[in-house]
Amino acid sequence: MNVEFINPFLKAAVNVLSMMAFVNPVAGKPFLKQDRKAQGDISGVIGLTGASKGVVVFTLSKEAALKIVSSMLGEHYNDLTPEVSDAIGELTNMISGDARRELATKGFKFEAGLPSIVKGPGHVIETMTKGPTIAIPFDIDGAKFVVETSFES
Repeated sequence: MNVEFINPFLKAAVNVLSMMAFVNPVAGKPFLKQDRKAQGDISGVIGLTGASKGVVVFTLSKEAALKIVSSMLGEHYNDLTPEVSDAIGELTNMISGDARRELATKGFKFEAGLPSIVKGPGHVIETMTKGPTIAIPFDIDGAKFVVETSFES
């Protein structure tokens, strides 16, 4: 996987969430993910094609999803409702779009599919990419989420 692909997704997650949800995510140290088990309770998944075949996964703990979506929509949510799922899908799309814009300035053009949502504690995300998965953990006042990227060489 091209390491130039990682930083645009890190920046995009911070930019999108600070602008759309008025939260300040703090990035942790990226790591190589060893399994397909999600790190949270809800995930937005979007496939990418173009400069490489890849996937972006935005996985959030229930606490992080509710905190982000409640702030974003100006309503209080207690559960992973269809509205929360829709918002996570839209945020996944925005993070992907922001990162793709930056990658395009570096000569890497990508097209994205429609985001899908997967919910449930311990859910597994099977992607069709053959490359390694790099995970970037984030924290918002103790609430955790992860942005994962996987691209074929």
